[in-house]
Amino acid sequence: MNPSDEQPPLRLPEKWLGVPRSISPEARSVLGRAADSPFVWPPYPEAGDIEGWLHYAAGANENMRAMFEALPEAADAAKGEVLDLGAFSCFRFPGDASASDGRDNVLFELHGGALIAGGGDLCRIGAGRLAARTGATVYAPDYRMPPHHPYPVPLEDCLLAFRHLLASHDPKRVIVHGSSAGGNLAAALILRLKSERLPLPAGLVLETPELDLTESGDTFQTNQIVDVVLQRGLMPVNILYANGHALEDPLLSPLFGDFSGGWPVTLLTAGTRDLFLSNAVRMLHRLRAVGAAAELLVYEAMPHGGFFGTPEDRILQQDVLQFLRRCWAVGGK
Repeated sequence: MNPSDEQPPLRLPEKWLGVPRSISPEARSVLGRAADSPFVWPPYPEAGDIEGWLHYAAGANENMRAMFEALPEAADAAKGEVLDLGAFSCFRFPGDASASDGRDNVLFELHGGALIAGGGDLCRIGAGRLAARTGATVYAPDYRMPPHHPYPVPLEDCLLAFRHLLASHDPKRVIVHGSSAGGNLAAALILRLKSERLPLPAGLVLETPELDLTESGDTFQTNQIVDVVLQRGLMPVNILYANGHALEDPLLSPLFGDFSGGWPVTLLTAGTRDLFLSNAVRMLHRLRAVGAAAELLVYEAMPHGGFFGTPEDRILQQDVLQFLRRCWAVGGK
């Protein structure tokens, strides 16, 4: 509890939190294994310890790789190409007309990884899998990250990659997709596009998005440890990423942005055991308050990022795919 808080905290009795019977046996098994042997994230180094943060990022990447390997998906890496955008690269996977009802459907994918991990080969694998799943042409900028490249570099890289995409694609056929930290950058990108008076995409998908770096939402408390993937907040990483800027800045915490004056139709997803559930709930209401079209899908007992290969994950993927197809259908008219 923050000593400056005026209200006393709610004291909870110590208890065991069981695996609910309301989810599939596969998902129950995932939660059971995670409770018995949870992901162990590296300890946070001191703020100025560059080598320590590089070690932390390497450990986070190993955790992400383990999650990727748990997914029963494959992608043809040979189909992808690497676009040289100067200081960084962008992966591009061409579309499949038979899967997407047209090769002009485009996804601009921003990878997750707590704003410090998930780049390089993990970015490429994720982009390839998304292309195989959706049939769309996928652009995935391998944006630079802390500790060497904190804010605003990652967001500027995303903006540059999106400008590159606009040179060859109709924005009405483009959907921006971001998960976790990628959701932060995806929403911040829309704010930047608005401020630069650039065309907005046809849609926006924010899966379990990291929209509030101040971590002020309720589930940052209620879902601590309950979320067997994240377990706790990421405040030291948030501060590293912010690079001295206020965490409340809308380009760092897009939840606090100005969404009036036009916003793409938005899909938000989260789980009832997701540490970032409050981010998605609050974003839904912020968007609806200004008349923006937005929907939120919440999945039973799902932690941050999903169960990694269960029926629930396949349902989530189908829900996202249906949303994408609706956006592309509208953009094609």
